[in-house]
Amino acid sequence: MERSALQIARAAYQPKLPKALQGAVKVKEGAPTQSVDNQEEIKKLFPNTYGMPLVEFVPGEVAANAKMNVGVILSGGQAPGGHNVITGLFDQLKRLNPENRLFGFILGPGGFVDHDYMELTADLVENYRNTGGFDMIGSGRTKLEKVEQFEKGLEILRELDIKALVIIGGDDSNTNACVLAEYYAAKNYGVQVIGCPKTIDGDLKNDQIETSFGFDTACKTYSELIGNIERDCNSARKYWHFIKVMGRSASHIALECALQTQPNICLVSEEIEAKAMSLDDIVDYIANTVAVRAADGNNFGTVIIPEGVIEFIPAIKKLIAQLNDVLAMPEAKEICRDEQVDFAKSHLTEENLKVFNSLPVGVARQLALDRDPHGNVQVSLIETEKLLSTMVAQKLEKMKKEGKYTGKFGTQHHFFGYEGRCAAPSNFDADYCYALGTSAAQLIANGKTGYMAIVKNTTAPADQWIAGGVPITMMMNMEKRAGEMKPVIRKALVELDGAPFKAFVAERDRWARETAYVYPGPIQYWGPTEVCDQPTKTLALEQAK
Repeated sequence: MERSALQIARAAYQPKLPKALQGAVKVKEGAPTQSVDNQEEIKKLFPNTYGMPLVEFVPGEVAANAKMNVGVILSGGQAPGGHNVITGLFDQLKRLNPENRLFGFILGPGGFVDHDYMELTADLVENYRNTGGFDMIGSGRTKLEKVEQFEKGLEILRELDIKALVIIGGDDSNTNACVLAEYYAAKNYGVQVIGCPKTIDGDLKNDQIETSFGFDTACKTYSELIGNIERDCNSARKYWHFIKVMGRSASHIALECALQTQPNICLVSEEIEAKAMSLDDIVDYIANTVAVRAADGNNFGTVIIPEGVIEFIPAIKKLIAQLNDVLAMPEAKEICRDEQVDFAKSHLTEENLKVFNSLPVGVARQLALDRDPHGNVQVSLIETEKLLSTMVAQKLEKMKKEGKYTGKFGTQHHFFGYEGRCAAPSNFDADYCYALGTSAAQLIANGKTGYMAIVKNTTAPADQWIAGGVPITMMMNMEKRAGEMKPVIRKALVELDGAPFKAFVAERDRWARETAYVYPGPIQYWGPTEVCDQPTKTLALEQAK
């Protein structure tokens, strides 16, 4: 494969490992665990993998390790650092026993079910060290949830003599990993399943998972782009830039980018929900900020919008919840797409129908029709940035007639999604992911299943990080999905009493009026530690460092 000068130079970078993973390892087990909620239901669904202890790796004695083959799957959307999870896994397997082999399933869980795989050799792996993307083996969104899939996958595991499967994915993928681990344990198949926490959205986070991999790099990539736009904005001084960023279920990316770039406005979905704000309330907030800046002679600005904000407006959230139930009805699945909108409307409550009819036709149709494989509204397809700027323009026209606004309102629109998902990982993500892969190999070697690899103390230098594993059941609760209650890993939302949000609130009124932009520039891979190895501002604030 062709490689750029940067890629060749980055391949030589040796990720830093926690001290406990630098040599022989032994396991230190903690107390038994329980799920974050719905303990009885989760325990009943996962009798073989529930209540297991937390695991921490500490230095141990060198021991002989029997030969084992391992399979790996990249699942869901791309996130920077995925290749380093695989290289960390590969290197540690070879250190444990040079005869160990690693097999990658092609294009995600579908490759596992369809027996589409390749052996990951040293020559192949060398090309992907410290690179972005998932192109080594590809990824996919096939859900592993049916017994036929588990049994079909078992056939290839048996054929290749694979002892363990590592699933690198987000909350849904790791929920599926937990279900698979439980199934294989219940059947005494002797196959271990280990998960790794991936998602740029940052919503796979809890007491045990300090951050999901890819969040650091994606936020730094988006912040570079936002900083560039802010500098252009402050140069031309004639446009308001509406910038939508990734984050369907949580606003971690929007908040982190705001902390890094100091825009005039950043919407936080969780605050909008807590304050029960309507769409009109949001429009008024933006329009009033535009008017205040215009009064100071500043007819320009930047607005950061999380892609899922529309789902957090309480009235629209209630509408979506009922739409999800209606579209999960058997009758809905039997009618053609063009008839589904009328079918949905005929089953809505009067209150929800009123909200539905108040939305622009295109937005209403998207809410009623488009769903991803997990049954979620595909909010990335809804051009929220254009919807809001159009409504703000209408509001400003009204304010102008009332003599409350005398400025000009020109707009530009941006959506940053794919731009950050496959960026070359920052030093933080390169190190973090390599440690996760190394930890996954050690969990397998120590006989664990139904665990997720974790690395903690991540605001300290990498050699002081603490590596180990957490039972996936510990992070689960019951939630309604596609019309029925299912066990899922609880998503982490922005905490309104948390340090990152409080730091933002303390400054946002000043940022709204002043032009206080910060231009972070591109990710730096070589140079001073304070430039190259810093964690996100979110992580630093959460750990008070």
